[in-house]
Amino acid sequence: MTVPFTTRLDARFAQLKAEGRGGLVTFLTAGDPDGDTALAILKGLPKAGADIIELGMPFSDPMADGPAIQASSQRALKSGMTLKKTLAQVQEFRLADNDTPIVLMGYFNPVYHYGVEKFVADAKTAGVDGLIIVDLPPEEAAELCLPALDGELNFIFLTAPTTDDDRLPLVVKNASGFVYYVSITGVTGSGSARTDDIEAAVQRLRRHTDLPIAVGFGITTAEAARDVSRVADAAVVGSALINTIRDNLDNHGKAMPGLVDKVLAFAQQLGDGVRQPRL
Repeated sequence: MTVPFTTRLDARFAQLKAEGRGGLVTFLTAGDPDGDTALAILKGLPKAGADIIELGMPFSDPMADGPAIQASSQRALKSGMTLKKTLAQVQEFRLADNDTPIVLMGYFNPVYHYGVEKFVADAKTAGVDGLIIVDLPPEEAAELCLPALDGELNFIFLTAPTTDDDRLPLVVKNASGFVYYVSITGVTGSGSARTDDIEAAVQRLRRHTDLPIAVGFGITTAEAARDVSRVADAAVVGSALINTIRDNLDNHGKAMPGLVDKVLAFAQQLGDGVRQPRL
């Protein structure tokens, strides 16, 4: 979909195209494992190599997510993270970084309770560029997609291996920013797809849209991120980063010394991977 506004997402994908490479999209759950630690990771991701940041809105029933991201949501909620505080973290991030796109990813329930109109306005004010709402299909665009577009926020839809050519035109009709291709069927962190299969899927999607295509689910290494970024416009890494957080918590679920540095070091590896020249 062509929209009458531009966001940081448009600028970043144009930059990636000019550089002749795919990008790295990193996922972090807001407030995991606590607000201060999550904010420190968030602020460090661009320098570590993240081209775009997906920030998860914690929710008590993240049905499309695997155990790792479900646990991160529970940790964030336990630490007191709310949707209002999530937006505040974006606003804090923007004090030092006005270029890196941020996309909020999550479920409609917290947005509905916050109030759709207020949420769109507050998200835009905070510096959010786009939304991914996992449980809102294109048939329900009026619930949030269209209000988001009216508020000059990109709305990103998910596609999957099971999304056939008959359905794709409906999926991309109101999409903007980019299209998110879920490379496997199932929940996050549950496996990985072959690069050849991803390339074929991306080529099929390109017949339906001119939007950039980011590929996620199952990308856990710098090598996998590199391979995906060579056939798509960006590779999305979530569970592997969340697992790095989990592996650096003490027995009480508190951040151990060095957690932030270890997460950012892993992000640096991923960033270096996507920055290797395309063949």
